[in-house]
Parts: sequence; C-alpha cells; structure tokens
Amino acid sequence: MSLNKAMIIGNLGRDPEMRYTPNGQAVTQFTVAVNRNFKDQDGSWQEETEWFRVVVFGQQAERAAEYLRKGGKVYVEGRLQTRQWEDKDGQKRYTTELVANQVTNLERRSEEHTSELQSRGLI
Repeated sequence: MSLNKAMIIGNLGRDPEMRYTPNGQAVTQFTVAVNRNFKDQDGSWQEETEWFRVVVFGQQAERAAEYLRKGGKVYVEGRLQTRQWEDKDGQKRYTTELVANQVTNLERRSEEHTSELQSRGLI
C-alpha cells in the first residue's frame, strides 16, 4: 500500500498565475507560506516559515485564479510531486510541488461576493 497526501493551511505568497496547456486545460500556480512556532533550546519562541509551490488544474485552477489573492489564507490538499529538467547550462534542476485536488479559500467572503457565488450556483 502507498499513500502520497499533503494538507496545508497558510497564506498566499503572491497572486495566482493561470495559463492554459496546449490542449486547453487551465493550470494555476501559486505559493503558500506555512508558519510553525516552536521553542528553541533556550526556551525562546521562534517562528519558521516553509514555502510550498502549488499547482492546480481544470475548473479548480480557474476558480483559484479568480478568487485567491496574495496574503489570503487558503487550505490546499493534494499530492507531492517532484519534477526534473535541465537548465540552459545543462544542469539538472528539481522542484517539488503540491499538485492540488482541493483548494479552499479561507478568507471571509463579502456579502457581495457571497451573493454573486449564490447566483452562479457555486455555493
């Protein structure tokens, strides 16, 4: 049995960037900062930030690009994936990203925004 599942809650580091694949599928990428507080050996509180690259496809990608904004709180669930490529100098490069299957905006919705979503049948 195998399991590859990641769940994070954090804040967007930048506005989402959406593009389309050659076959027309929407792809949105963004980064999420997740903070962790802990006591060091001296008993002082420290804060550590871990950054996650997130990629989401299809209709979720379109919604993420439309409704998420830099600084906003978000819940992301999906799987971790590492990609490899060669840069222009022939060096192997790697990146690990969270391929999302669920993205939930945790920001409070304005009344206007909620009314719009209801009228479109999205909530």
